[in-house]
Amino acid sequence: MGDTLGRKQRIKNSDWIEALEKIEQTVSRKELDRLVEKTVKEIKKTTKGKKAAYAWSAGKDSLVLGEICRMAGITPCVLVVCNLEYKAFTDWVDAHKPPELTIINTGQDMKWLADHPQMLFPQDSKIASQWFHIVQHRGQTKYYKENQLDMLLLGRRRADGNYVGKGSNIYTNGQGVTRYSPLSEWTHEQILAFIHYYNLDMPPIYGWKNGYLCGTHAWPARQWTRSTENAWAEIYEIDSSIVIEAAGYFQSAEAFLKKLKNK
Repeated sequence: MGDTLGRKQRIKNSDWIEALEKIEQTVSRKELDRLVEKTVKEIKKTTKGKKAAYAWSAGKDSLVLGEICRMAGITPCVLVVCNLEYKAFTDWVDAHKPPELTIINTGQDMKWLADHPQMLFPQDSKIASQWFHIVQHRGQTKYYKENQLDMLLLGRRRADGNYVGKGSNIYTNGQGVTRYSPLSEWTHEQILAFIHYYNLDMPPIYGWKNGYLCGTHAWPARQWTRSTENAWAEIYEIDSSIVIEAAGYFQSAEAFLKKLKNK
């Protein structure tokens, strides 16, 4: 199977789109089906006798994970959000969410963001990664404990530079949450091939600027913007109401709207 895209952070958004358009030349249906069968078997073996669920973000990897988990007989799942999501995204989730999905809202809102201004459009990857710990990790831990799980399956992959465990794709953190990443060795092309051959619906984020680079995320976590003004411009194009509300909390949003008005 081909693996030409390389590390996610170095890929242009246009390369993702082109790769999906040409995916049948890269990964055949027969090759993908063998991989799916192998992964389903591994999940069944690894989760046998354990109470397991999977994390669903509506991102491309989690969409694939969800389908494969259901093939393996695992249906409970969790989506963790905050109050800073795009409305178009939450509307899509409402229309496409798995029936067994539990949604946990960790509560971060515009006032919280104003009190934590370093979390607005972080260009530093270390700060950007804090979003995952503040929202997803916190919510996943809550769901894990409340449902007395033995294992939570994730869509993390090494090709994205994600941590999946040392020497294996399973690890347990200090809070006692065991995370298992069954897609850890899947390439970008294999993920795209599954989406193509299984005709999966994708959230609107992937049609927005740098959608494949940003993925599903709260809007303040938006990266790859190069500047705060560019970030507001990109978000305004997606949902102007976000910027209008943010102008009451952030001078940079207010300045962007004034500049826009004076053009």
